[in-house]
Amino acid sequence: MINLRKSNIDKLPKGVFDVLIVGGGINGAVSAAALAAKGVKVALIDKGDFAGFTSSNSSNLAWGGIKYLESHEYGLVNKLCKSRNHLMRSYPSTVKEIRFFTSIQKGFRFPPFFVFLGTLLYWIMGRFFTKMPTYLTPKNIKTLEEVVDTKNVAGGFEYSDSYLYDNDARFVFNFIRSSISYGCIAANYVGLTKSSREGDVWVSHAKDEISGEEIVIRSKAFINAAGPFVDEINDVNLQKTDHHHVFSKGIHLIVDRLTQSNKVLTFFADDGRLFFVIPMGPKTCIGTTDTQVDKPVSYVTEDDRAFVLSNVNKLLSLDKPLTNADIIAERCGVRPLAIEGKGGKADWVQLSRKHAIDKDEDKKYMSIFGGKLTDCINVGDEVADLINGFGIELPYRDQKWYGEPDDSVKKEFYHRAKLMGLDDLTPTSSSEPLTQRFWRRYGRNAINMIEMIRENPKMGELLIENSEYLRVEIEHAADREMITKLEDFLRRRSKISLVVRQEDILSAPGLREACEILFGEQAEAKLQEYIASLNGSGIEQDNVKSA
Repeated sequence: MINLRKSNIDKLPKGVFDVLIVGGGINGAVSAAALAAKGVKVALIDKGDFAGFTSSNSSNLAWGGIKYLESHEYGLVNKLCKSRNHLMRSYPSTVKEIRFFTSIQKGFRFPPFFVFLGTLLYWIMGRFFTKMPTYLTPKNIKTLEEVVDTKNVAGGFEYSDSYLYDNDARFVFNFIRSSISYGCIAANYVGLTKSSREGDVWVSHAKDEISGEEIVIRSKAFINAAGPFVDEINDVNLQKTDHHHVFSKGIHLIVDRLTQSNKVLTFFADDGRLFFVIPMGPKTCIGTTDTQVDKPVSYVTEDDRAFVLSNVNKLLSLDKPLTNADIIAERCGVRPLAIEGKGGKADWVQLSRKHAIDKDEDKKYMSIFGGKLTDCINVGDEVADLINGFGIELPYRDQKWYGEPDDSVKKEFYHRAKLMGLDDLTPTSSSEPLTQRFWRRYGRNAINMIEMIRENPKMGELLIENSEYLRVEIEHAADREMITKLEDFLRRRSKISLVVRQEDILSAPGLREACEILFGEQAEAKLQEYIASLNGSGIEQDNVKSA
């Protein structure tokens, strides 16, 4: 909601915060949630939207890092498996077990059964928390997954990991929302200009990227959680660190559902890199490339598309080959990989996604490098301990800051939802009942939302066809989710623009009404801003129908 954002921006220059966090991706979000819940006075800013960069372009997988077994990083795999299990226990509605159905092509660098033995070790290191792996012959593979082309398959296996039922950006934003509930002053589209230490206080100059207003924020400590931009901010702030980043670009293409099974089909592409076919509700997400790039900003190229489409057409038995015309949406993000030292070239393919935190206790400055969603709870806890080590008091140090609401709240929600017949309102395009989706996305706030539907049945109407989102959800987003641009809602608070073609979104009769709910008198300007941002997509303003 613009008013919530404006209110928070007005508060940023007032007083001295205990901590200023720069970056609203997963590292910044869990840092804010952990510190705010423990009583620390926190401010958080991001130059773009929350989860607007790497944290909205992941594979939506929360896995224990099975690929690191090949590089013998057993300690890291053990830690990540433990973190994955903890995440699944803490977010049972959101982080769910999923089977990975893996096919090994003939001539691969290891025999299928040898790789299968690795999955058994992985299962053991995962403390038997998931289902046991199973070995598959080519005949088994074809019987269980007819879509897999087994002509060149030597064997395979199934094993389990976990994935996010919703999109990654939604998961990250819920940590932001939690931090705000505990008193964090967070604002998106506020970019840092520079920071300097003046006495015992960090003085940070920032700019409202929407209004151009200059903002000065004072804090006792500074956390650089800017993801792939950490090094740039450290350079501006004249901070020396032990680590820096190298970048690996990953892309995904979203197409219509390729298989009805709810499994991740896993392969090794032509050049030996991992390749996934991932269920995404009514669609399928395919990729990914793993390409070294020099800069944090990257894009999907025609070569990327050709690589992904070529491999999926070789690996699957499709009725007809996939082409560019089948692509509904694309995702592209860089994965910042932490490396120690400044000189020389790293073997970036062998680098893991483990995080590193560099700190300057005298200046109370912290930089978070690397990391992955699986390890996010550990990052939040570690940051809280380090801030306490800076001499900043945590009044509620033992306060739990993560996880779904307790069973009593869940039981009350499901009882009310059943009484009012919430599942009867589930859109036909939805891949799950409304009750499950409301609880997963909104937690205790879902109780108020179903009461709004009870009081006004129009709140239960679907506004944008095939989007799954009801009017009450858009009202909730306008009120509590700091939607500043239409893309924030379509791409990050929801995954509408990932599963619905842009031309279908723009031609939806309810789009203008959704804009009016989100932006009030600025609705038309925000809609035109979104259309302009699509650039060369071939979609014209004439496609937008009046409500």
